Amino acid sequence: MHNMYKGFIFDMDGTMVDNMMVHHRAWQRQLATLGLDLTIDEVKEQIHGINEEILERIFGDRFTPAQRRQIAWEKEAAYREIFLPELRLISGLPAFLEKAKDAGIPMAIGTAAPTENVDFVLENLNLRPYFMGIFDAKSVKKGKPDPEIFEKAAASMGLAAADCLIFEDSVTGAEAAKRAGASAVIVTTTHKREEFAQFNHIVRFIENFEGITVEAGGTFFKVGERYTSR
Repeated sequence: MHNMYKGFIFDMDGTMVDNMMVHHRAWQRQLATLGLDLTIDEVKEQIHGINEEILERIFGDRFTPAQRRQIAWEKEAAYREIFLPELRLISGLPAFLEKAKDAGIPMAIGTAAPTENVDFVLENLNLRPYFMGIFDAKSVKKGKPDPEIFEKAAASMGLAAADCLIFEDSVTGAEAAKRAGASAVIVTTTHKREEFAQFNHIVRFIENFEGITVEAGGTFFKVGERYTSR
């Protein structure tokens, strides 16, 4: 894999914000209102995927599609309420975004999160100025692992996905990056390194963004023509 990246694309949940436990807590709270009491470990094990599909899987036809949408909306509102007091970017990411901006590297977001949750993070943390394109669940016809969202994010920067470095935390997201022809960095907030053993396009595993630079000479990312090794 080359290391001349012309743009960066970020997933959001688990990649920019370490929020998966908050989602689990919100699901636990929402399911309890529906008469289903799960431990947090049971939620982590059983509750993943698209909200409405989760509800259909658990409750069968107990709820109409409209009711499922409403319950899903309530769960996401609970997530934002729980998360607000502790909302922050993953350690080191604020400095990393600033370095990339200073180096003139375009950046975009490609996330499966609903628009309301994306707005919640970007607006509360004043992040919009960093990103040329912001794409969420409503932006695409096919979700990850389809590469559509990363292709759109790259196009918003005037780039091909293969010219970008994609930051992800999930196996599904890693698969989407591979299908887009892009290299990936995996943030190990949600999954263990071993779970990505089948991939050959991952250039680095990181716990957070501390100490990662985009400057010249023997550093983590060599970005664009100005950032080749000395």
